[in-house]
Amino acid sequence: MIHREHELHRRRRARNLAVLGVLAGFAALLFVVTIVKLGGHAGNPWG
Repeated sequence: MIHREHELHRRRRARNLAVLGVLAGFAALLFVVTIVKLGGHAGNPWG
C-alpha cells in the first residue's frame, strides 16, 4: 500500500525546520557574543 504524505504534514515539517533554524541561529549568536565579550580571557578563569 502506497501512502502519500498529506499536505498538512509537509507544511508542519517545513515550519518545524524553520523554527529549528531560527533557534539554532539564536544559540549560535549568543555563543559568539559570549566569546567576543570574554575576549582574550576565555582561557584564563583568573584574569
